[in-house]
Amino acid sequence: MRRQFTGWPEQAMDVLWQLQGEPSKATRERCRADRERLVRQPMIALLNEVADADPRYEDFSVWHYRTDSWWWQNQGAVIRIGRKVEIGLRFSLDGLRIQGAWWYPDPGQVDMFRRAVASEGSGRELSAIVEDVRRKGYDISGDVMKRPPRGYPADHPRANLLRHRSLIAARSFGCEEWLHTPEAVEQVLSAASDLDALLLWLARHVKRTA
Repeated sequence: MRRQFTGWPEQAMDVLWQLQGEPSKATRERCRADRERLVRQPMIALLNEVADADPRYEDFSVWHYRTDSWWWQNQGAVIRIGRKVEIGLRFSLDGLRIQGAWWYPDPGQVDMFRRAVASEGSGRELSAIVEDVRRKGYDISGDVMKRPPRGYPADHPRANLLRHRSLIAARSFGCEEWLHTPEAVEQVLSAASDLDALLLWLARHVKRTA
């Protein structure tokens, strides 16, 4: 069977170069068709193959263009795992960046997260997962308070996690040659596997609130 995704063409980088800085409306319109064909459509093909390999990844979106030039210079996509729990992908001149994230939480989700972190069993589990993901080369970030929230002791063993109002594990894969080949599918699946335990923990403990 013919593969949908054969890699981002080398010309995709040429299109993104033309869109650097603050490209005029005329430049954007001149590049629109090439960007759609060379940048956005390969992302769609990639995620279709990822979904074919694992049905858990079928709920995905690939962003269109917006007024802000950033959206023309960066092709974003998300795979939804749970409520506000996603795998994010971004293709740009810097290459491919992949992250697992719980962010933009619904009201009540932050409290759910904190209770799960404070609980001995689920909290220890998350702490171990985060350290494992960090060892695999992912940067841990998010919306982080300067101190633990009210109601939790400052010397709590997981005080650093309690300070989070969102949690992101991100890794930049750069401009590797495999971006231009079908191997990118396996690389994305490998990154999803790296993030799987974290995303499952978040989907289990930080659920829909309404």
